[in-house]
Amino acid sequence: MTNSDLALIKERFETLTERESSDHVALNCPVDVFVELCTALRDEFGYDMLVDVTALDNDVQSPRFTGIYHFLSISKHEYLRVAVDCANDIKPTLPTLAGLYASANWHERETYDMMGICYEGHPDMKRILMWDDYPYHPLRKDFPLAGIEVPLPADDVAEVTGASVLPAPMMGGPFVSSADGPMSQTEPSAHDESWNEKKIKPCGN
Repeated sequence: MTNSDLALIKERFETLTERESSDHVALNCPVDVFVELCTALRDEFGYDMLVDVTALDNDVQSPRFTGIYHFLSISKHEYLRVAVDCANDIKPTLPTLAGLYASANWHERETYDMMGICYEGHPDMKRILMWDDYPYHPLRKDFPLAGIEVPLPADDVAEVTGASVLPAPMMGGPFVSSADGPMSQTEPSAHDESWNEKKIKPCGN
C-alpha cells in the first residue's frame, strides 16, 4: 500500500492503528467500522481480492480471538493485512464479508470450523472440514497437539471399518516459522522429521 493511500485510509477511519508487521502493511481495525473499511478497500483503493481469512487465539489474553484478513490489489500488486478483535471471548463473532468478496464464503467457514469464530450474516455458516457434530475447534490453543479421539460421525462406517478417529501424531514437530523475511521464505517447517511415534526422537533436536 502506498503512503498516500495509507494516509487517506487513516484519515477517513480515525480509529485504525498500524499493526507491527515484518512484511506487508498491517492495520488494526475496530469491528464497528470493519465492513465499511473493507467496502472502501474494494471500491476505492483497488483491493479486489480477499486472499485469506484466518484468526489468532491469544489464549489467556482478552480479547482472546483476532480475525486476520489478507487483501490483494491485483492492479497494484500490493498486499494489506487487517486484524479485527472479537468482542466476546466465549462466543466469538465477526461480521461476514461474503457479500463483498465471494472468497469469504469458504474462508470464513474454514475459520469457523478450526477456530470457532461465527460470522454474522454468512449465508451458509457450517463446518467445511470436520463433520457437523464435531465438538471441537482443532486450531484453538486449548486443543491438544496430539488431538482428541472421538467416534466417527456415522455408525455404519465405524461398524464396517472397526475404527474411530485416532489422535493425530506429532511426527516432525514442533513446527516453527521464522518471523524474518518475506512470507514465501518463512513457511512453517519441522526441526527434525527423522523420527516418528514408534521411534524415540533424538536428544537435543
